[in-house]
Amino acid sequence: MHTRRSFLRIAGTSAAALPFLPTLLRGRPAPVAVDFETLRRGAGIFTARGGTIGWLVRDGAVVVVDSQFPDSAERCWNGIAERTDRGLDLFINTHHHGDHTAGNGVFAAQTDRLVAHANVPDLQRAAADAEEADSLTYPNETYNEAWSETIGDETIRLYHNGAAHTGGDTVVHFEEANVAHMGDLVFNRVYPFIDIDGGASTEGWIDTLETMHALFDDETILIHGHGAPDAGITGGRGDLLQMRDFLAALRGFVVEGVQAGTAVDELAEVSHIPDFEEYARDDWPLPLSRCIRAVYREETANGG
Repeated sequence: MHTRRSFLRIAGTSAAALPFLPTLLRGRPAPVAVDFETLRRGAGIFTARGGTIGWLVRDGAVVVVDSQFPDSAERCWNGIAERTDRGLDLFINTHHHGDHTAGNGVFAAQTDRLVAHANVPDLQRAAADAEEADSLTYPNETYNEAWSETIGDETIRLYHNGAAHTGGDTVVHFEEANVAHMGDLVFNRVYPFIDIDGGASTEGWIDTLETMHALFDDETILIHGHGAPDAGITGGRGDLLQMRDFLAALRGFVVEGVQAGTAVDELAEVSHIPDFEEYARDDWPLPLSRCIRAVYREETANGG
C-alpha cells in the first residue's frame, strides 16, 4: 500500500523533479529557489518546493493560496510584503497534502482567516503522525460546495465538485483577473498522485475536470499544482481535458485488466499508457505503477 507519506518520501528522492520534504514537517529544508511571476491583474504564482503557491496583490486585497513548507512560505510572504503595505486578508488551502499545507503557520501569523473545504482539517490530521498533528496549522473557515467573497475589487470563488485528487479539493477562481488555481487537480503532463487513502476518486476527478472546463473560458489562466518542466505550471482550460484524457485512458487500462482477471502486479509492469508516452519521464519521481495500483484499489473496492 502506498500512503500519502510514501508519496512525499518518494518525491523527495528526485533532485531533478519538483522537490518535496520526506514527511510533512521533518528534516532540514533543502535549498529554495525563489521565483515570483505575475500573471494578470495582480494575480501570480510563487514556485520553490512542492505545490505551486498562488497569490493576489491589489490595492484593496491580499490573498494567498497554499503554503508549501515553512521556509519557502516565509520567503513567499517576505516577497509579497515587498509588493504591498497591506496585510494578508485571506489564506486558502486547495487540499490537505503537506507540500501545500506545511507552511500554513507562516500565513496564520498574518491573518486569522484560513479557508478550505470542510474535509481538509480531518484529512490533514489523518495524514499526519500523532506527533505532527499537534504542530500543524489547520483551516479555521470551511465550506461544502461553493464559497465566494469580494475583497477590494476582486471576487474570489471557491468550488468543490466532490471527490477527485482527494476528498477535499478546492478550485480557487479570482474572477475579475480570470485566473484559477486548480491545486493538484492538474499534474501537467506528469503522472499524478492519486490519494485513495485521502478519498480520491478518478471517476470524480474526470467529472470535476469537465465541470471546470465548462465553467472557465479560453481567456482563463490556470495555475496547476505540479507540471513537467517543459509543460509548465500555468496554462489554459485545454490542460483540463488533457488531464481528463490521461485519467480516462488510465482507468480504461486498469478496468479492462480487472475485468480480465489480470493481477495488479502484472498490470503495473506496463511502461506507459498508449497515447501518453510523454508522461513516462526520467525527471519525475512518481511512476505509472503507482497510478495503476491506485486505480486498481479504487475499482476492486467498488466491486469491479
